[in-house]
Formats: sequence, C-alpha cells, structure tokens
Amino acid sequence: MSAFSWLNSQLLKMEWLYDLIKRLVEDVFGLSMTTRFGNSLHFFIYDTIKIFLLLSFLIFGISYIQSFFPPERTRKIIGRFKGVTANLLAALLGTITPFCSCSSIPLFIGFTSAGLPIGVTFSFLISSPLVDLASVLLLASIFNWRIAIAYVVVGVILAVISGTIISKAKLEKYVESYVFNNPLLDLDQDELTTRQRLQFAKLQVDDIIKKVWVYILVGVGIGAMIHNYIPESIITAVLGQDKWYSVPVATFVGIPMYADIFGTLPIAEALVTKGVGIGTVMSFMMAVTALSLPSMIMLSKVVKPKLLGVFAGIVSVGILIIGFAFNGFSYLFI
Repeated sequence: MSAFSWLNSQLLKMEWLYDLIKRLVEDVFGLSMTTRFGNSLHFFIYDTIKIFLLLSFLIFGISYIQSFFPPERTRKIIGRFKGVTANLLAALLGTITPFCSCSSIPLFIGFTSAGLPIGVTFSFLISSPLVDLASVLLLASIFNWRIAIAYVVVGVILAVISGTIISKAKLEKYVESYVFNNPLLDLDQDELTTRQRLQFAKLQVDDIIKKVWVYILVGVGIGAMIHNYIPESIITAVLGQDKWYSVPVATFVGIPMYADIFGTLPIAEALVTKGVGIGTVMSFMMAVTALSLPSMIMLSKVVKPKLLGVFAGIVSVGILIIGFAFNGFSYLFI
C-alpha cells in the first residue's frame, strides 16, 4: 500500500475508527451489523465521530492561517484587483473562511461599505459557505478526491460567474443605503504572537462546533435513516439518475433547510449509496449552503428585493446546470 493510500484510508476515511465502532456495536451492544438498527447505529456513531474529529482538526489549521488575514487585510488584498480577477480572488479567499451563509453576511456588509464592488462581495458571499478547505478533505473522506476537487472547482466557478454578472448589471442602487455607511471595524493582527494565533484557532473551533453540532447530528441521523430504512426503490423513483427532474427536486428540497456542508455530507453519502446521481447530490448540497431560507431572509435586510431575486436566480440556474452536467458526466468521478 502506498503512503498516499494509507493516509487516505486511515486518516481521512478513518478505517481504524470504522472497525473500532463495528466492534463496539457487535461485541459491546450485541447487535449484528446485518440488521437495520445495528447498521444504522454504526453509521451514526462512526460518521458523527469522524466528522467532528476532521472538522476540529481542519478548522484549527484553517483558522490559524486565517489569523494572518483579518477582514481589513482581506479587503485591501482584493481591492488591488479589478474585474473577473477580483471576483476570483474573493471566491478563493472565501474558501479559507469557514463561515455559514448567515455568518458571512456581516463581512459582506463590511466589504461593501469599505468600497469593494458588490459583485466582488457577492463572489465572497457565495464561496464562503459553499466551499472551504475543510470541505475538500471531508468530501474526500466520504466519497473520493475526484468528487471533492470537482465540487470545489465548480463552487468557485459559480461564485465567480455569479459575482461577475452582478457586477456587470450595475445593481448597487439595490443595496440598502445604510450598508455603505457601516464601516468595517478591524483589529490589527500583525503583531499577534504564535500563542495568540493558536488561541484564536482554538476559539474558532469552539465557536464553529457550537454552531454546527446540532446540524451535524441531525444530518447524520437523516443519513442513517436513508441508508438503512428507506428502500432504494423509493429514492431512485424520485431522485434516480435517470429522472430528469431529480436535480430541480433536490435543489428545491434543499432551499428550506439551514445547515452547512458539514451537516449535509452524511445525507449526501446516504443518497449516493442509494443510487442518486452525484450531480443531484451536489445540487442538494449547494442549495442548502448557498440558498437556505434563513440566509436569504438575513440577506433581504441588506439588499432590496430586485437584487435578492437576481442573486437567487443566478445561483439557482448555476446549481441546476452543475447538477445536470455532473449527472451527465458522472462516469468520470467513479
């Protein structure tokens, strides 16, 4: 076994943990893995522990890096560029900010009030909850590296294209006026010590885990139910890869939910094992993270209905295109 294969199986997929939980279920709880309840219990315990372990480790590392890029410095970096380049940079910087869509909105206000074009800030707003460095490794741990990298690439492309269209449309007048008079306050982090940066990273882990733990447990619970209790025939009848309407249905179902990618991953994992197309699953995950109803309600407080509608429309169309495209070329990711 190569070093990469060992790292992938033991550190990302945590096969050692899978075997340990299997022993717990069979030897301690006295349940068979061949039963629905035993398999569901294993799925719930294993996925919950794996996600929390990976998430804590990844957020700590990402947050340590993020301590070198406070909001004001991020704004200054982006502000040096124009056009599509600025949108791309905003989208890429969004990948190192592990925020949910609602948490990203205050930064959207700060960036806009500090003079960044709204299209650039929208690229950041879309990318930040949709794609982050942690999601790459978590997706790879559940699916494979091809799917993980493809998800990140299309997420960044969606953020760049959406932001560029909004920039070209000149929709600044549809941003609430108070946003432009709400300067971004920031602390100078140039002189933080290593100990302070480590403390910042620890606090970020605590803060984000407190925000998402419920969604992770709910997501893993739903995933366990789908995996073991809902017949494959029912799921494929509605969301099967051969159904043209599976992508719109998955997108529509995802919008009312409020979670981040970490809460949707266990559901996505269960759906894929039941025969749902990878494009359909991607559309569901993207709709939950980028177009969730709570985040749209919060965004409506800072932009007017026309801009909100344009944003939702562009992102929705992009998600549908991505879903159909990945279902059509799913053989590339097996």
